[in-house]
Amino acid sequence: MRERLRIFISLLLFWMAFFTFSRILFLVYNAYLTAQLSAGEILKSCLYGLAMDASMTGYLLALTGLILLTSVFYHSKILSGIFYGVNLVLILSASIIVVVDLELYRHWGFRLNTAPLFYMGSEAAGTVEATVTIRLLLIATGLAGLAAFLFMRTTGKTFRLLQPTKKWKHAALLLGLTAALIIPIRGSFSVSTMNVSFVYYHKSKSYANHAGINVVWNFLYSLQTDNKLIYPENFFDKALTSKFFNELYPETDSIQKVLTVPQPNILLIILEGITAEVVEPLGGLAGVMPNLNALCAEGILFSKFYANGDRTDKGLVSLLGAYPAQPRGSIIKYPQKTQQLHFLSTALEELGYSTSFVYGGDVDFANYRSFLTNGRFSHITSIDDFPDDLDEFKWGVHDEHVYHQALHELDTAQHLPFFKAVLTLSSHEPFTVPMSTAIPGSDEAHRYMNACFYADKVLGDFIVKAKRKPWWQNTLVIITADHGHRLPGMKKPETREKFHIPMLWIGGAVTRNTTIHTYANQTDLSNTLLAQVGKPDRKFRFSKNIFADNVKDFAVYIFNDGYGYLSPDVYVVYDNPGKQYIISEGNVQEQSLNRAKAYIQTLYSDYNSKK
Repeated sequence: MRERLRIFISLLLFWMAFFTFSRILFLVYNAYLTAQLSAGEILKSCLYGLAMDASMTGYLLALTGLILLTSVFYHSKILSGIFYGVNLVLILSASIIVVVDLELYRHWGFRLNTAPLFYMGSEAAGTVEATVTIRLLLIATGLAGLAAFLFMRTTGKTFRLLQPTKKWKHAALLLGLTAALIIPIRGSFSVSTMNVSFVYYHKSKSYANHAGINVVWNFLYSLQTDNKLIYPENFFDKALTSKFFNELYPETDSIQKVLTVPQPNILLIILEGITAEVVEPLGGLAGVMPNLNALCAEGILFSKFYANGDRTDKGLVSLLGAYPAQPRGSIIKYPQKTQQLHFLSTALEELGYSTSFVYGGDVDFANYRSFLTNGRFSHITSIDDFPDDLDEFKWGVHDEHVYHQALHELDTAQHLPFFKAVLTLSSHEPFTVPMSTAIPGSDEAHRYMNACFYADKVLGDFIVKAKRKPWWQNTLVIITADHGHRLPGMKKPETREKFHIPMLWIGGAVTRNTTIHTYANQTDLSNTLLAQVGKPDRKFRFSKNIFADNVKDFAVYIFNDGYGYLSPDVYVVYDNPGKQYIISEGNVQEQSLNRAKAYIQTLYSDYNSKK
């Protein structure tokens, strides 16, 4: 019996050591973020993480405990094989999760959950550089190999030599030990069971809290919960929700016209991952996007425009469906929900517009096709419509060919006015573009800026050609982005700088050159545009007319399990797991906080209502 207890305790210590080492590996891999923590904060992240490590260890030990219990009465090579097989599979699986998380956290800013599974495929795999893949494979092999070696040395030999005792008291003891694992699994004796908030100790540094999370626990928990996600209905008082949400979207009849014709053609260009930090008129770096910089002086520039979310699918839903991103997951995953949205394309179709969409990638990626189909786009151009020899980019076709196709479709449009949306790709990772290097530098930030330079170059070429077309004088061109970017500068995932993006209105149909300083976000495009060509639609409940006289000056952005709220005098960021504000700047009053809460509660309830 002593040997069985030794195996049980050895495996407990083994898994606790494995997860501690994994956390240290995470801190080292993300050294640029770890350097922003003090030694005390790093130690606290490790100490607070022990509770979640113990919970995951409890889950992993439970099956081993049952195998040990069985060995009291029966032992054979088959049982030994099951013991070795189960533990080695667990070691390999845990190692893969740990190592994949190392790299994904750098890009996404949250610990691994089921969200990346939705984006898996050849296109997503193509964004990972060969050197990164090799590095991760070496780390995974080393971690799994070392863990497997230690497992076999500490418990493998011992288990093989066990003999059945056939004593019920031994079985009872092992059963009791296995049952006692419920204590670390639950994490407490109160009604509150283990969750990520157990490791949240820091009031302002998200990375310090994230470092304490056991990523294997986090991933398995999300597998269990994400497919049946229901947002809380009690985040904010229901009566107050209605009051404060209505304050954000007051009714208005004011129509400030900024277009020369009542119903111009509309060309919406959605640039991949362009942040305000590379647009000089928005306070960004000089020389990265010179064409866009120059165009900003030709039309209406929105200086405080923010992405609602941090992925392309979320940006498409916000721009074309006037629906905010959600703190966990994306509504685009569920066609039965997106078919209940109101679309900018259908609203324009009802006003007599023809609608079309041009994209150089796989339109089946991340449910784009179902979303666009629900939006009743009459024509969708995707990678299958381009010659095979143009498919030279890991995500599809480069921007210059996409613009060429869009120009051809615009020239041959059979029905006017038209609404055409163009989604670009070339500024996406891995930032490989078909031109000589314009912004030298081999690090990730410089490669991103070089890709932005290419995206800007071909955008500028397209606009020059478009200005020569007969349809230009009656056309409004809207240039914006699907989301911001962590680069350059490695912006933190929860900060406003990551979500600040350009929006520019140009074209022959624009009456004047000016800059609008009202805070707004992607969902506001729908009613702002509809106010110019028809009238705002109350069905777009998360969309305001930016040009209205009584417009509410605010913007909301949403990151993984949290949100930011911006207005001229307030900037707050709320973290859901920690149930706390991690950023609070300006003249923060209860009324501002209540408006933000009302926005989020309205979103939660609306999402839940779409079955």
